[in-house]
Amino acid sequence: MTVPDDIYSQKLLEIAAAMPRTARLAQPHATAMAHSKLCGSRVSIDLVMEGDKVTDYGQTVRACLLGQTSAAVMGREIVGSTAAELREVGAAMRKMLKESGSPPSGRWADLALLEPVRDYKARQPSTLLVFDAVEDALAQIEAKLAGDGARGYAGAGHD
Repeated sequence: MTVPDDIYSQKLLEIAAAMPRTARLAQPHATAMAHSKLCGSRVSIDLVMEGDKVTDYGQTVRACLLGQTSAAVMGREIVGSTAAELREVGAAMRKMLKESGSPPSGRWADLALLEPVRDYKARQPSTLLVFDAVEDALAQIEAKLAGDGARGYAGAGHD
């Protein structure tokens, strides 16, 4: 299936070309990878949090322009975000692509450029990879915190 030019734009190219935070972290609190079997796209991320806020992030992105654009916006906006905000953005993206929901807004508004992907189901998994990886990393950190009890994450060592 050929994907029409209407889902690609100069703005997508600019955002993807300026992808930030492409260095992996030496001591992340969690690492996660998401892979699309359909197209072979892959996103690997490292996440560091203090309390409920992201304080550092790194990523390796091997994806099409759509996956690169999602990851670039994530890399640009994630530091300072809370786990709840990141889950809300991921949910908004899934709803936008799969249920014709409204795109994310505020500092995440550039993700609206990916709205035309809703008409191309085969392109949706690549577009959502970074959200899957971030939510996996959040779950890993929360599981470690639950296991550490009252000590909190700042006192927990990285395995």
